[in-house]
Amino acid sequence: MSILKRLKKYLDENNIKYILIAHSPSHTGQELAESVHISGKEIAKTVILKTEDRYVMAVLPASRMIDVEYLEEYIGVQGLRLADEDEFRNLFPDCELGAMPPFGNLYSMAVYSASALSDDEEIVFNAGTHTDAIRMGYKDYADLVKPTAIHFSEPLYTQE
Repeated sequence: MSILKRLKKYLDENNIKYILIAHSPSHTGQELAESVHISGKEIAKTVILKTEDRYVMAVLPASRMIDVEYLEEYIGVQGLRLADEDEFRNLFPDCELGAMPPFGNLYSMAVYSASALSDDEEIVFNAGTHTDAIRMGYKDYADLVKPTAIHFSEPLYTQE
């Protein structure tokens, strides 16, 4: 398994209990959910958004989509949009492209988490690769990252 060194060190230094999960390659949160046989609402997907002058990280269940307009209004910026991979590839040099863990604090980035993530006791997320994931308590995640938790996501499907 190939968990990010900086993430492993951070979790271990903070005495966080977590489980490493090796899985078949997955490139979306829903694929990860299928690969590890859990609901998409337990997968914390990481999305990078761009303002005029900075990047921000949004973390939400894989079964939901971002309400960009609401988040833009909450942050108090104009022109918030999804960043494309070419724009943020250099921000996460130790990660496979698109497999960033939801720890923006390790990359000097503001983190906004969807309040729906706290519906489950545990979350699962990419550990820096498309074949490694971590399962840990949501409370531990929130205590470490201190994301701004707000309601900025909507279900992708009618049943969640």
